[in-house]
Amino acid sequence: MTEKLSPRAILDKLVSFPTVSHDTNLPLIEWVQAYLAGHGITARQHPHETDPAKAALFAHVGPDIEGAVVLSGHTDVVPVAGQPWSTDPFTVVEKDGKLFGRGTCDMKGFDALAIWALVEGHYAGLSRPLQLALSYDEEIGCTGAAPLIVSMNKYLPKGSAVIVGEPSMMGAVTGHKGGTGFKVHVRGFEVHSSLMHTGVNAIMYGAKLIDWANEMNIENRANDPTAIAATFEPPWTTVHVGTIEGGTAHNITALDCHFGLDFRFVPGESRADWVARAKAKAADIEAEMQAVVPETYIDMQEFFSVPPLTPEEDGAAESLVRRLTGDNASRVVSYGTEGGHFQEAGYSTVICGPGDIAQAHQPDEFLTVAQFDAGHDFMQKLLAACT
Repeated sequence: MTEKLSPRAILDKLVSFPTVSHDTNLPLIEWVQAYLAGHGITARQHPHETDPAKAALFAHVGPDIEGAVVLSGHTDVVPVAGQPWSTDPFTVVEKDGKLFGRGTCDMKGFDALAIWALVEGHYAGLSRPLQLALSYDEEIGCTGAAPLIVSMNKYLPKGSAVIVGEPSMMGAVTGHKGGTGFKVHVRGFEVHSSLMHTGVNAIMYGAKLIDWANEMNIENRANDPTAIAATFEPPWTTVHVGTIEGGTAHNITALDCHFGLDFRFVPGESRADWVARAKAKAADIEAEMQAVVPETYIDMQEFFSVPPLTPEEDGAAESLVRRLTGDNASRVVSYGTEGGHFQEAGYSTVICGPGDIAQAHQPDEFLTVAQFDAGHDFMQKLLAACT
């Protein structure tokens, strides 16, 4: 039998793997699989559909029945390049009551606690099973969650309550906005800018779609929010452009313009409707372009889609977390998580994990020792509730 590791020892190991989203996470996944196997727990990998350097992992302990509590975390982290770290980001450094390291807060702290709980649960004689779900590519649009869930449902009895361990200061978060992002390519036609009426400036036509985003934000802000929307900050769907590039020279109409266009929509609004509105506006602009030069176009490629997490009435996952934490506050967030994918797949879902989201993605990211201990206490209570 492999030696049982403490949550802190597991955290140290997880952080040592530099699982930045554009790199491999396989060494981490293989280590977790081997560690669980050393305790007699079978864990399955779900390989990335196109990238052989990435995989997800899931496991089940306790009776082979439905109704498990699923502990859900992601294994990837955001880059550290260009950030002014004062410690090695891939070594956990404890100082002043804080555990510094990339991913300690978002969200390898929870992952370590979940792995610890799975091993403890294996030896505890559970009456209600526990499951572990570790994904890839959460940080680039939660793209790994949906295929992981499909694979879990193929091999494991279906769980009934999912706890997504994103940092929430160990409070229950019951809702978040959905998100959809597009990579937009506007293809124009180059001419000298003195004859711009005979060309198609990709940047200037792209700006029309960006200005539509501004108009939608003004319109959405002016509308009276629904009851669910009113719980969010801001209480409306937002349309955002964060990067743009294009053009060759100041005196040439731009041949190309590339930018990202994304939506963060409140629960209750239709993702399909927002996508249709954006594509309809792009089609109108494209028609203007093609009236000048027919071979010009606007291409929109979706690169992420995150379902919203909608607050559940008497949700099993929320009730469980509130019972274990004593937390009765109502919380929703505007960022997305993998929780929406689990809820869309029929799981009762809640977000609850150690740490402050304000630390996520920051240089010198940290998780306080107090929050890590609070997460450990939560897992001990969860094990008792499942025994």
